Amino acid sequence: MKSLLKTSFYLLLLSAISCSEKSETIIEPTSYSLEILDSLDLAILGNPLIADVKSDGSKFLFYDFASSDLIVTNAEGEIQSKFSKKEDTPDAYGFMMEVPGFFGSNQIAIVGMKGIFLYDYEGNLIKKMDHPESLGGAGFMAFPGKHTESTEINGNDYLITKSVRSRDSFNGEMKFYNSFKALELINPESGSFTEMVPFEEGSMFLNGTGYYESDYAPAFETKDGKLYISLGAEQKLHVYNLSSEGASLDTAISFSIPGFETLVPKDLSEFSEGTVTISGSTPSIRNIHIIDNKILLHYYPGIDPEKMKEAELLWEQGKQEEAGELYEKLEAELDQGLLVIDQNSLKLEGIIPLPDNINKTGFTSANGFLWMEKAANEEQEEDFLRIYKVKILEK
Repeated sequence: MKSLLKTSFYLLLLSAISCSEKSETIIEPTSYSLEILDSLDLAILGNPLIADVKSDGSKFLFYDFASSDLIVTNAEGEIQSKFSKKEDTPDAYGFMMEVPGFFGSNQIAIVGMKGIFLYDYEGNLIKKMDHPESLGGAGFMAFPGKHTESTEINGNDYLITKSVRSRDSFNGEMKFYNSFKALELINPESGSFTEMVPFEEGSMFLNGTGYYESDYAPAFETKDGKLYISLGAEQKLHVYNLSSEGASLDTAISFSIPGFETLVPKDLSEFSEGTVTISGSTPSIRNIHIIDNKILLHYYPGIDPEKMKEAELLWEQGKQEEAGELYEKLEAELDQGLLVIDQNSLKLEGIIPLPDNINKTGFTSANGFLWMEKAANEEQEEDFLRIYKVKILEK
């Protein structure tokens, strides 16, 4: 099945900052298109999302919120294995904190309140690792394809997860931001955790105001010994050299996305210790993919804060249905897209708007393709989840 997805480009300003130089260049737009090459259907009546795809495209991982099932299929969508870990099972992971991901040759990694768990495809527990700190609370936004990541360093497999350490502080204190680390590099063989990626000098998150957890949620990808990461609403891509000891900063790129909203400053006194607040309406870089030497930053521009106040007021007045309808209308009007950066030169090449026939909240990538969910049918419930195999083509 083939279908050309409508695309267009914007002219953008790129500011590249390295250890020894700073340059600003207007990049001429390059013409790309997204093309659907094929699709597969997961036959299911529930509430599934695509979690991950094996690097060779041979297996797909899904999570169904209705049944709490983890489902592994082949490339045709045929179910190969399925299991769940409810709270009453002795090896349950508890409240899920990240979308699950493949690990190694035949394992699945799940980050839960009870720790980091590795299972085989049949659900047998391989290893459990405790969090480096006890958790008082956690928040979670489930985006398709934004799964627990893994990478290979010196021939060994590592996990990379969002750090959930409080570091004896909370986001109502500057100590929290000054000591913040975004990620954990985990060696399952030794059980060691290495925290990495602080708010670098000049970060918007060091300006003395407070932020929700979703404001600085990391989006990241690894490739060829490099870690590529953006933090929530900050319009920057940081490139780190990755080793078993952690990450060292190589380069930072600043960019400006048309229509990208600005976070409303919040006073530190507005935050309470032990409370986790997540907003799905504020701007963010939601995920990063690397395909054919192109770094793709999936961004969500955010809803105008003034318009969001209208929806919030309706909710407070008990008009939940009207509030929900307004929110859906506002979100449908957003121009979500992919920021395209050349992996070798780190030059910004343009923006690919996301088409309306896919689930724009997220997708995954593997084997040189994007794997995108078909947009939900608003008229009737479907007994399958369709996944598009999508290629980025340069004209």
